[in-house]
Amino acid sequence: VVVDEAHRLRNVYKPENKTARTLRDALAHARKVFLTATPLQNTLLELYGLVSFIDDRVFGDLDSFRQQFGALRDAQSFAALKQRIGPICKRTLRRQVEAYVKYTRRIPLLEEFRPGEDEVRLYDLVSEYLQRDRLYALPNAQRQLITLVLRKLLASSSFAIGGALESLVRRLKQTLEDRAPESLTEELDTDYEALDETADEGVPDPADDTDAVDEHAKTAQELAAIRAEIADLDGFRTLALSITDNAKGQSLLKALDVAFARLQVLGAARKAIIFTESRRTQQYLLSLLARTEHGDGVVLFNGSNSDALSRRIYAEWMEQHRDSGRISGSRTADTRAALVDYFRERGKIMIATEAGAEGINLQFCSLVINYDLPWNPQRIEQRIGRCHRYGQKHDV
Repeated sequence: VVVDEAHRLRNVYKPENKTARTLRDALAHARKVFLTATPLQNTLLELYGLVSFIDDRVFGDLDSFRQQFGALRDAQSFAALKQRIGPICKRTLRRQVEAYVKYTRRIPLLEEFRPGEDEVRLYDLVSEYLQRDRLYALPNAQRQLITLVLRKLLASSSFAIGGALESLVRRLKQTLEDRAPESLTEELDTDYEALDETADEGVPDPADDTDAVDEHAKTAQELAAIRAEIADLDGFRTLALSITDNAKGQSLLKALDVAFARLQVLGAARKAIIFTESRRTQQYLLSLLARTEHGDGVVLFNGSNSDALSRRIYAEWMEQHRDSGRISGSRTADTRAALVDYFRERGKIMIATEAGAEGINLQFCSLVINYDLPWNPQRIEQRIGRCHRYGQKHDV
């Protein structure tokens, strides 16, 4: 069995990772090859997970691994770990294959921007709110993770944080009405598609989605505090909704002009992939680009790909390839293939969430724009790897 993007199985050692555990049990009888360019992202325990998936005798149980290699304090323990994984882990560096595979260069460009007064005020207000000692809107067990996500949405766009603030207000109103509040992580996940990856990036909160407000009858003081928090969040949301354009969005238009001019000098196709961490920001960028010369040929790529254009592209692709053998039978996989084909043949700009950072080949495109920049450099590497890969003819 050959598994590509095998780092997705790295958390098999966690009891809550049902997908990886199901695959481990189903494939226990088979010889396995795992392929990944980013095997480690956050912790050495991920190395334990991947190796134990292939052969659980290499390290023994989790406690044994933690005891021996939990902290590589000296050269001796590092050498012992290197020797242990030597027979099972084969690493090939780019410089080892450059004699056979020609790689183009990576050229970084930076476009600076300065947020407007209202954007700065919104940022300051929400930042102050997130630092309060007691927050009724956030589940106690997940406060650190959700604070991290809200800060990312705040940095993404006023549209992204505005939608999240609406979810917080709705959650608090349900609490006042003595109704069980909706899962906040599930609500945020519909917009911020990198939630699972962010949770894996070292946030120590448990997975429990317990409400921040105790189940006992609320005191008059608690009810007053909840109403005051709703009023504050309503004010933040109103401010967010009043901001119709973002300085970062205007800066994107300048960046496209600069980068497209560079592509012309390089003789590369006039194509760009733009990465954002929010689907609401994705929609904002779509409407922003629609008002410019870049409006034609913009395609979205996200976890659901359910917008009208994506559905039409999928239907046309299915009709075109019904006798070609390319149809896999998985609507998700076929939609992804259809969107990539459309971008290659007719599109100019693809706006992608984290769903587009793995598993698609965009070697025909040589411009990657990180509109929202992940904190994990491995995720940035995965994004760049969509374009800067074997087969790319131009500098990226």
